[in-house]
Amino acid sequence: MYRIAALYHFTRFDDPAALKPALLDVCIAQQVKGTLLLAREGINGTIAGPRAGVEAVIAHIRTLPGCDDLEWKEANSEVPPFPRMKVRLKREIVTMGQPDVDPAAQVGNYVDPQEWNDLIRQPDVALIDTRNDYEVAIGTFEGAIDPQTKSFGEFPEWWEKNKDRFHNKKVAMFCTGGIRCEKSTNYLLGQGVDEVYHLKGGILKYLEEVPEAESTWQGDCFVFDARVSVGHGLREGPHELCHGCRQPILPEDKARPEFEEGVSCHQCFAQTSEADKARFRERQKQIRLAAKRAQAG
Repeated sequence: MYRIAALYHFTRFDDPAALKPALLDVCIAQQVKGTLLLAREGINGTIAGPRAGVEAVIAHIRTLPGCDDLEWKEANSEVPPFPRMKVRLKREIVTMGQPDVDPAAQVGNYVDPQEWNDLIRQPDVALIDTRNDYEVAIGTFEGAIDPQTKSFGEFPEWWEKNKDRFHNKKVAMFCTGGIRCEKSTNYLLGQGVDEVYHLKGGILKYLEEVPEAESTWQGDCFVFDARVSVGHGLREGPHELCHGCRQPILPEDKARPEFEEGVSCHQCFAQTSEADKARFRERQKQIRLAAKRAQAG
């Protein structure tokens, strides 16, 4: 059983590059894999490995400047969720492209999962899903507004075009683990919205703590690891990834004529050229050959 830890923390790193070598070393030494992003605004990522290894990495991260109160969300997987360990330096740990946004200074009001349903059922509350369109497509909260953004960086433009819809409304926002809402709620406060709320711990915490019989969540939640999606109780969902477009598909989608393993699915078949597909086929061929060599060894 592999322990998975999803984490983020907004803090000030004066020299993120100086933190990278020791962080990568402890991950490798503890047989932990995944991806961690470092930027001047903090750290973000998901890692997986043996329980003791993940705990050792978390302990190391908590020694970094301002990270002593780091929180994370845990889950388990029977298969290794990640093939390798990467520590990357970024301009932002979640890209919004708004230099004045500073979650360390101010964010919206946190709402615990047990109180979320009562809030979003109020008639003067507008509920906004801040995730990307392909994530929303497989699951969201009942009555949530889908901005239909392909990346988080499109959210400010969407808000500018739609802000009049939310006049005299309280705004409640949610995302997978909470990190995008740290930025989006700070952004809305900076835009003059008086009452802004966000789901503490994100969808994952809600699915973990709120009984399915009481839930207003519909569908599954996309996650950025080998599980692809999870449902209530963080049970692994039915989705797989199309390795042509990296979007979630259901097992029955593999029976559709547009599907070709590692090349395309019904969502991306018309979006890629024949040259793209030929390149993807060659990549898939190399993956199969590598798998055969590993089995033979």
